[in-house]
Amino acid sequence: MQGYSEAVESQAMVMGILNVTPDSFSDSTRFLAPEEAVARGCQLFDEGAAVVDVGGESTRPGAEPVSVGQELARVVDAVAGLAPHGRVSIDTAKPEVARAAVAAGAEILNDVSASLHEVAAELKVVWIAVHRQGTPATMQVNPQYADVVAEVRDFLAEAVERGRAAGVPEVWVDPGIGFGKTTDHNLELLANLRHFTALGVPVVLGASRKRFIGELHARSDGCIGQEVPTDDRLEGSLAAAAWAFAQGVSVVRVHDVAPTVDALKVVAA
Repeated sequence: MQGYSEAVESQAMVMGILNVTPDSFSDSTRFLAPEEAVARGCQLFDEGAAVVDVGGESTRPGAEPVSVGQELARVVDAVAGLAPHGRVSIDTAKPEVARAAVAAGAEILNDVSASLHEVAAELKVVWIAVHRQGTPATMQVNPQYADVVAEVRDFLAEAVERGRAAGVPEVWVDPGIGFGKTTDHNLELLANLRHFTALGVPVVLGASRKRFIGELHARSDGCIGQEVPTDDRLEGSLAAAAWAFAQGVSVVRVHDVAPTVDALKVVAA
């Protein structure tokens, strides 16, 4: 029988979200000044984050792109300040930003475009291939799938092959909850996470505070067609993280690190 300490050691990796952008969908995770960002990132490490994911361009629905120069100015100092304290990932779709962030100490490339496999191979870092339908500006405008689970799985399987062929040292995949998906699509993906863990690579899940959780919280209160605010979605976010871990997901990307770590310890035990 597995002991408590062994179970805790085997729990999913928690990735803490650190947005250094003024238009993140979650107000409580916006840290613009480098010293504020580093302080917040260190707090996330102290709370139990195995990785802190730094992002300088919002990927929320409706977000507009920023220039390479803007993104570099936001993320490089934050990454450099955090790298001595723990493992850092860079959340970007820009090769120039990826290269600068890795030079500053990032070890993981979290790529929502799923197109930077050659950059990850060049830099010899972990590559997270994220599924997204459309761009942040358009992705929530009537997303359509014939079979969302099969289409996302096939996309990620192909990304794994591309990454390996390019020489990426380690490929992780993310089904992209909320990135060009309706609430029903998100729930279908969550119900079928074993299809993604069967790919044989680490699976990342980022459901924390997303719109579908706000909608489900509102439904539970009898408010159909509404959603609760982003900072009032903790319970649903914890439930999604616990479910994901129980289904074999390796990494959960979250805003609320400390309660997620505690919840996963219970599941692991």
